Amino acid sequence: MKQFITIFLLFLFVFQIQAQTDKEDRSKADNKVFETFKDTRVINTHSVETLKKRKLDIRIGHRFGDINDGWETLYGLENSTDVLIGGDYGVTDKLTVGLGRTKGSGPLKALMSGTVKYKIFEQAKQGGSPFTVTALAVATASTMKKSDNPALLNYFEKSSHRWSFAFQVMIAKKFGERFSLQFIPGYVHRNIVLFEDENDILTAGFAARIQLTKVMGLILDYTIPLSAYRSESENGYHHPLGIGLEFDTGGHVFQLNFTNATGIMETDYIPNTQSSWGDGEFRMGFTISRLFNL
Repeated sequence: MKQFITIFLLFLFVFQIQAQTDKEDRSKADNKVFETFKDTRVINTHSVETLKKRKLDIRIGHRFGDINDGWETLYGLENSTDVLIGGDYGVTDKLTVGLGRTKGSGPLKALMSGTVKYKIFEQAKQGGSPFTVTALAVATASTMKKSDNPALLNYFEKSSHRWSFAFQVMIAKKFGERFSLQFIPGYVHRNIVLFEDENDILTAGFAARIQLTKVMGLILDYTIPLSAYRSESENGYHHPLGIGLEFDTGGHVFQLNFTNATGIMETDYIPNTQSSWGDGEFRMGFTISRLFNL
């Protein structure tokens, strides 16, 4: 816990030094298209946004323990369900690639994930497309130590059993200056699952952002696994729901959120969310995103 607080304070200090320079850079951005979201991610889901060419986004995300753990764990702040350390790079204005390491919250842990995002269409202020459409592909490999127990998922009889994948198409529109809405059809495939579980999951979701002040926005996202096995009433699974506040200081984006999802990557939180908002099984999290020019 102390390590993450130290990292958090260090990043805030570095970010503030360069915030004014980045704010000037952003003011020169192309004003012919909408900036639908402030960040490339909402809470659990990605947004339609991609990085500008030669921009590097270094990101740290953290999910604490359940708030209903109470005072014994300082309402979850002494625990962590997942941690992300990673970076994304803008190959072009429309193509972003990324690599991230997460602790993992499901049966498979120690996850390395690669992402590719491509912006197919971009909403224009006058003429052009009425929507922004972006495609996302995620490939995740578990680097867990191989178990000697064939009953465990990390027995890894085949090296391919370490892998899982997610694909999404994000369709978003900005309504006026303050409200953005995004629809997210998707698909998750895991090469190995527990007995009676399913390898393939179709998903549907949405995300939204409301600009509250010049620098602060309200964000939320919701994902529905289209699966009878993962219905709200069977087998203990629940739909990932997140709500939070996003602060844009010009050089970096800081996010404070609450979600019932324990994992961070799509290949983890979509199939493995077993916490319920109704039972108080949600947690606080934060994300720090810092942009660099290369």
